[in-house]
Amino acid sequence: AVVSTQSTGGKCYHTFKGHTAEIVCVTFNSSSTLVATGSMDTMGKIWDVETGVEMASLQGHNAEIISIQFNSLGDKVVTGSFDNTVAIWDVETGHKISSLIGHRGEISNAVISYDDTLIGTGSMDKSCKVWDCRSGQCLETLYGHTDEVLDISFDHRGKQLLSVSADATARVFDVGTYKCLATFVGHEREISKGTFNPSGKRVATASSDKSVRIWDINSGKCLQTLEGHTDEVFSCQFNYAGDMLISGSKDNTCRLWKDTNSGKLAGAL
Repeated sequence: AVVSTQSTGGKCYHTFKGHTAEIVCVTFNSSSTLVATGSMDTMGKIWDVETGVEMASLQGHNAEIISIQFNSLGDKVVTGSFDNTVAIWDVETGHKISSLIGHRGEISNAVISYDDTLIGTGSMDKSCKVWDCRSGQCLETLYGHTDEVLDISFDHRGKQLLSVSADATARVFDVGTYKCLATFVGHEREISKGTFNPSGKRVATASSDKSVRIWDINSGKCLQTLEGHTDEVFSCQFNYAGDMLISGSKDNTCRLWKDTNSGKLAGAL
């Protein structure tokens, strides 16, 4: 069911109703015509943005869905679940195309490369895996972390994979050779989120030590430590130009940082 209150004044446009438990993850397709949602009811759903109608229900996981992403073409959705598996779904029919089975722990994130050829997965089993998106075959398992992998991401070219862990380190892997290009050590507690800047030359990491750090991939060195939050930092993201970064914290604030020589805080929201 959907409740619509169409308006141009910033009010709610649609309320999507259908899940029977908390909704954990949401995403748009590239053309913003569809929304996908993942829930603790073990199901994913695809919704039409214009009408608010449920277009497909993704049924097949045995535990909550904690990550969901469309591919660039918008004809497939990838879900990661606490049942230790990742699934690829057909958007039009809602049918499962394949299951990616191999992790021995809960999935923390599943991401698709920008050219739709690869899927990266991170798991509580302390490893990452790279999969062929078409065949569903595991191409490589990436080791090195000594605790749970909490987040992963591809750079914009799909050539590098970033993993962050509860072991307080982050690693960048070359997707072509699967070699570790850099290991970032400096946070005092677990890292919950990591992201590349648009050029793919730097990485930002958000940690429960209340800080965000900016790292250089070539040197492996920490370029800046952004301090100001008073509690754990759960998320961070660069803007499209790469000259600003936003962070979100358990202290109930977001902070907007600008790329200046002093690393000065640009604003707190």
